[in-house]
Amino acid sequence: MTSVYLAGPFFDDEQIARIERVEKALAANPRVANVFSPRLSEIPGLTMGTPEWATQTFEMDVHQIDQADVVVALVDFVGDQVDSGTAFEIGYAFHSKKPVVILHEKDTILNLMIAEGLHAYLREAESLAAYDFSTLPESHYSGKVI
Repeated sequence: MTSVYLAGPFFDDEQIARIERVEKALAANPRVANVFSPRLSEIPGLTMGTPEWATQTFEMDVHQIDQADVVVALVDFVGDQVDSGTAFEIGYAFHSKKPVVILHEKDTILNLMIAEGLHAYLREAESLAAYDFSTLPESHYSGKVI
């Protein structure tokens, strides 16, 4: 059974709806043991934006990436601009030799660093419910890059 770290922005209603669909799809996947979603893992008693909150959140998220078997990352942002936190999580996972499964639902150009660093490329959140996380089949992005 696979442990998943879910990376993606959740700053507005559209992003929250997207990440909720992904959480639901991953929960339906019989090969996924658990999902760490930073959206659902705020540290109680800390005020968002404070130095203490930033340090503890950073340390928690990096630890969770270290513990995960795979990182699933949402790369649909505003235009072609990647969320910097999600980009960090993807880069950290890649450097840590963790497979990165990218979900790219919008019809935007992908950044070359994301396109070259991914292990699997998916276009629909619902496909995560059936993705074989035990064998991690590879698939690649073949569109334009920036």
